[in-house]
Amino acid sequence: MSATFLPFTRPSIDEETIAAVADVLRSGWITSGPQVQAFEAALSDFCGGRCVRAFNSGTAALEVALRLAGVGAGDEVISTPLTWVATANVILEVGATPVLVDIDPATRNLDLELLEAAITPRTRALIPVDLAGLPVDRDRLYAIAARHSLRVVEDAAQSLGASWNGKAIGSTGDFVAFSFHANKNLTTGEGGALVLPADIGPERCELLRLQGVKRQPDGNMDVDVLGGKFNLTDIAAAIGLGQLKRLHGFTERRRVLARRYFERLDPALGLELPPADFANGNWHMFQPLLPPGTDRGAFIAAMKEQGIGVGVHYPALHRFTLYRGLGFRAGQFPHAEDVGARTVSLPLFPAMTEADVERVCMALAKALER
Repeated sequence: MSATFLPFTRPSIDEETIAAVADVLRSGWITSGPQVQAFEAALSDFCGGRCVRAFNSGTAALEVALRLAGVGAGDEVISTPLTWVATANVILEVGATPVLVDIDPATRNLDLELLEAAITPRTRALIPVDLAGLPVDRDRLYAIAARHSLRVVEDAAQSLGASWNGKAIGSTGDFVAFSFHANKNLTTGEGGALVLPADIGPERCELLRLQGVKRQPDGNMDVDVLGGKFNLTDIAAAIGLGQLKRLHGFTERRRVLARRYFERLDPALGLELPPADFANGNWHMFQPLLPPGTDRGAFIAAMKEQGIGVGVHYPALHRFTLYRGLGFRAGQFPHAEDVGARTVSLPLFPAMTEADVERVCMALAKALER
């Protein structure tokens, strides 16, 4: 293995942000407090003034969104099988039934034709996923939702900094959930946020975020709704504030690196490259599909031997034991299964150089030769 290992992703934390975290630690107020409030305000500005509340994960933001939308037992929620399993897990968590539809093989996002065909009288909400930061067609999505009077919970975990027709993801739409996990374009270490629609006030969202507790000025309190433990810390929020200032630069750098991959990857290798969308996508990941028949495990091992980290995002979730137990079966979503079996995430993060991209491309060619 090369002495210098290149991971598939790495967060970019500057000294100013490190100093801000140190200030929080010295302040004595390290859980939810003034930094969280400042981070929420900054996110609100980024999202065009919409109400935003921070959470300790994108998963928590998705779950609370479903609860705020009134989704529960007896309801169906439609989503994609090609996503991190949290997207479907939160549907089960609120007692609803996940209904999966296959992907569009061109975009690798939810096939909106199949989505509309899957709507039943029990359908209560839709959860589209912006895979690798490429937005689902918001115009078609919301037209479908309007025709059937459905709520939309955008799983925008990977698409902060992306846009649709010139409008930032999060600045329009219904519920929008972001993730700030360590591998995201903006990280707080662990964390997330929920952008609320105009008809949902923040009060119930805040109750669901922290055990449902209502505090009164005289020290008494009450709980009349079952909440969770989903609050973000001030430590994490301080990181988020530093990251948000740099998000535009991060996105532009990712686009430069992604363009370099398109320029340098040899078409003769037989890779299927992702859609070359440099207007809307934020290039959270660069994900070619390996040629059919390639042993992905052997490929990943060959790349690691050359000092290159490779991720897999994601296997089709309906193949997991939990979801097979719910009645999903192999062959049910052939496009998602094909992409899930052949996808790899190549290194892509702002601190990379063009030389790093060259190194990945050369290593990839050698790995496929084997």
